[in-house]
Amino acid sequence: MSKDRKHNHWYEGITEAVQMYIPGNRMYRTIQARRARTGTLFILPLIIGFLAFMVRPLFLSLQMSMSKVAVVEGTMSPFNITMNLFGQNIVVPFGNYNYAFVSDPDFSKMLVSEIGRMAINTIATLVMSFVIAVILNQNFKGRTLCRVIFFLPVILSSGVLPGIESQNAYFNLMTSISDAVGESSGVNLSQALQNLLSVSGVAKDVFDVIFQMIDAIYDIIMASGIQIIVFLTGLQSISPSLYEAADVEGCSAWESFWKITFPMVSPLLLVNCIYTIIDFFMKNDNQVMEHINSVMYGTQMDFGAASAESWIYFGVALLFIGISTFIITRAVKSYE
Repeated sequence: MSKDRKHNHWYEGITEAVQMYIPGNRMYRTIQARRARTGTLFILPLIIGFLAFMVRPLFLSLQMSMSKVAVVEGTMSPFNITMNLFGQNIVVPFGNYNYAFVSDPDFSKMLVSEIGRMAINTIATLVMSFVIAVILNQNFKGRTLCRVIFFLPVILSSGVLPGIESQNAYFNLMTSISDAVGESSGVNLSQALQNLLSVSGVAKDVFDVIFQMIDAIYDIIMASGIQIIVFLTGLQSISPSLYEAADVEGCSAWESFWKITFPMVSPLLLVNCIYTIIDFFMKNDNQVMEHINSVMYGTQMDFGAASAESWIYFGVALLFIGISTFIITRAVKSYE
């Protein structure tokens, strides 16, 4: 396709998207335009909230990331923070970003560690949520109760359970006792199993990934509630007539799964993948987030460096969302 044709294609697409919201043209009355307007109406509160409360802090954060920020002694009021942007007292405009990559001894190491953990947990969460959604879509007694049980972690992890884990003295005491008992027994079952399997001839890196998933099974289950609901919605939207036709043709349940179930639900992989990546990058126990907070509010009180590290972290998240979108959109099929 030539450049002119690509330009015309994008121009026509933007024109049609605008016409969906303007009465008096052929696109306004289409079903696609009606769905677009309905979707926009649903996300309108989010758009208004973003414009009202997020745009200005984002701009100030970007401004601080390229500035030298000084806090007046004796107060923490944001009105007493002075910034010099591309003006006096600025030697290196991007000095904060240079500090994040070169001078900060922990940021780069933590960033690489969290990226690896994110990749493993994202794949494990998607697989786990899809398998559970397929099971919950079957007809069995107590199905509604099981669905409620698997969605409970979403409610608990919204703020109640993390607060209990971090602030409850009894919970911390029980955790310490459990760790002490495990250490005093002299037997580490996980390590013993790793040592046993390491002589089987399979690469050590494979077992490291598998055991990392096993160690993170609690976090994976806690993060799978929304993904299960999304996959379950997609499974319920599949017409039963497709399975009936496959039955008539003599397809087994395994063949029906790979020929009907998975292809029809695969477009939802992109939604769940993006949600999982964002959810992981925003977790409370994320080392990079904790490090950025310590740089901003700890002994350093370096708002400029913390803002630069935040924007780097934000850019890495967008990069992985873009990579995931590129891969998934070319690997799955879309059905109307």
